[in-house]
Amino acid sequence: MSSLEFNQLLVNNAEFLKPFAITLTRDAEAAKDLFQETLYRALANKDKYNVGTNIKAWLYTIMRNIFINNYRRRSKQKTIFDNTPNEFLLNNSKVAEVGVAESNLRLKDIQAAIHNLPELFRNPFLLYFEGFKYHEIAEMLREPLGTIKSRIHFARKLLKAQIQLY
Repeated sequence: MSSLEFNQLLVNNAEFLKPFAITLTRDAEAAKDLFQETLYRALANKDKYNVGTNIKAWLYTIMRNIFINNYRRRSKQKTIFDNTPNEFLLNNSKVAEVGVAESNLRLKDIQAAIHNLPELFRNPFLLYFEGFKYHEIAEMLREPLGTIKSRIHFARKLLKAQIQLY
């Protein structure tokens, strides 16, 4: 197949790639980049295309592989560029522990606030916080389901009011 024939075949079968690119990226600009990169790779690797095979499937495969490789590359790269004049590179994998003592104090305050809840609200809330479902809590406490839901709701409201003071 000559280059001219391949180029014509590529142009005739390229439009279906645009919706696929948008589906993959969920961003119009990134989809345009992916579409362009796919066509570039197809042109660069036209010698690898087997004449008579499904060109749409070949182009879909190229686009999907580019998208997957870019995704993997971005997920591995955890570096943020700082736009200050010094152009520092910050590494996200090394997170500083800031305010550990302060967060421990807040946790104690939250636990104290939970402990200060009326028992009527505290028990259903603690069970819900431990991961039990509403209907399980209702069975354990032998209360109607609506009562349990409202008590947990009011417990949250009371805690929110107490914690907002900080």
